[in-house]
Amino acid sequence: MLARTVADAALGASVLTGYDSRDPFALDEAVDYLGACGRSLDGVRIAYSADFGMYPVDPQVAAVTAQAAAVFRDAGATVDDVDITMPYDQSELAELWCRMMSGVEVFEIFKSQGIDLLRDHADELPAEYRAHVEASYRRSAVETLRDQQMRSEVYDAIQDVFGDYDLIVTPTLACLPVHNAADGNTAGPSQINGVEVNPLIGWCMTYPTNYSGHPAISVPAGLAEGNLPVGLQIIGRRHDDPGVIAAASALERLRPWRQDYAHCATRAL
Repeated sequence: MLARTVADAALGASVLTGYDSRDPFALDEAVDYLGACGRSLDGVRIAYSADFGMYPVDPQVAAVTAQAAAVFRDAGATVDDVDITMPYDQSELAELWCRMMSGVEVFEIFKSQGIDLLRDHADELPAEYRAHVEASYRRSAVETLRDQQMRSEVYDAIQDVFGDYDLIVTPTLACLPVHNAADGNTAGPSQINGVEVNPLIGWCMTYPTNYSGHPAISVPAGLAEGNLPVGLQIIGRRHDDPGVIAAASALERLRPWRQDYAHCATRAL
């Protein structure tokens, strides 16, 4: 969900979440998202990783996020630089994301309802996405099971950090904002710090939590050169959405970002 303030995000979560007996993963418990906004961070242990264990990160991004992470100490938390050991490099996990998020099951649901997207609307899909969908149809059951194993190993790597810490903090993106493409098919960089990355997702440091299911939020960390925004990702233990909101709210109080929205109004679309 998108919001301008942490409180708005918490309010949105209050409205959008809740128990539904039709969902086997729904939790039947009340969560006070708004109440978490004022919660103290005294004693909270935060692991800061500039590269999430695998990403090449633009030096400006690393500098801005490190300064933002240090602010949590003013809220009573401890912040340690932590080396996270990921079982695969960023290129392997980016390809995994593209395979797992291709949405073949969605295409099959549409097809069962008489709508064949690949046959009748292929030209309306981005070429890169279409290629991943078509490749997914060719994958074997064993290959698909292997992908799920990789996903579990990423979960284990993140869980290892939570053995000692309450929150993990990283940059949201490994690069600075890119220009929008004229054809509507915007992609990120193909290299960062001389290291090749997948231009579709390899610069995005949020997809590991797509694998693991840990709650996460991205908040403004500050501005880099040229008033370009940099994001800070806060990741919590499974089901500790309130802890994530509490940390985001503390950062918002100590390092307000509302004034930075004015820079967007001055830029040409």
